[in-house]
Amino acid sequence: MKDLQKKLEKLLVEAEDCELIGRLASDVAKRETFRRLSMQLREMAEELKQTIAQVADDGIKPPMT
Repeated sequence: MKDLQKKLEKLLVEAEDCELIGRLASDVAKRETFRRLSMQLREMAEELKQTIAQVADDGIKPPMT
């Protein structure tokens, strides 16, 4: 479970980093690329949150990755 929590935290930090890079980018295409990447990372983080909640509720072992 701790591994999943660490992965979740890493995804959220990476999403924040991408968002910041996107805001600072002078090139429009780069801004859009980093904005989309940030959104995808946040979606992945949300899915992982749901998995963590399900694992906690079911009392099952998380999948090995």
